[in-house]
Amino acid sequence: MPSSLERLDLLLLTVAKTRRVQQDGIHFQNHRYMDITLASFVKEEVLIRYDPADMGEVHVFYQDRFLCRAICAELSDRKVTLKEIEQARTTRRKQVRAELNTREAMVNRYVEMHYAPPPAPKTVAAEPAPVEARPKLKRYIND
Repeated sequence: MPSSLERLDLLLLTVAKTRRVQQDGIHFQNHRYMDITLASFVKEEVLIRYDPADMGEVHVFYQDRFLCRAICAELSDRKVTLKEIEQARTTRRKQVRAELNTREAMVNRYVEMHYAPPPAPKTVAAEPAPVEARPKLKRYIND
C-alpha cells in the first residue's frame, strides 16, 4: 500500500500528458482546469494525470512532484468519461453539418429563383429575302 493518497493516485492514474500552464489554467481536451496553486506556475511545463472515467479533475505534477488537483468547473459536478465527451462532440458536429447543408441548399434555391440570369432572348429566324433568279450565262444579241 502506498504511503500517501497522492502516491496511490499516481499509481491509479496511468494516462499522463504534458501541458503548459496558461494564465487562466490548464487547457486540456477543450476544457479549462483551474486551481489557485497554478497561478505561480504560469508558462511552466507540467505533467497532468487524469482518469479517463472522470474528466472533472486532473492531477498536476511539476518536476515529478504532486502540485495540485485542477478542477474543470464544467465537469466537476458530474462524472463524464472521455468517450462520452467525444461521442457528444461528434454527434453535435454532425448535427451542425446537417443544418449547414440544409441552409446552404435553401440559399442556393433562393439564389436560383431570384437571381438567375434572365433567359436568353429568343431569336426569330428571319426568312432570307427572295433572290431573283438570274441567268448564269449572259447572252448577247449578236451571238
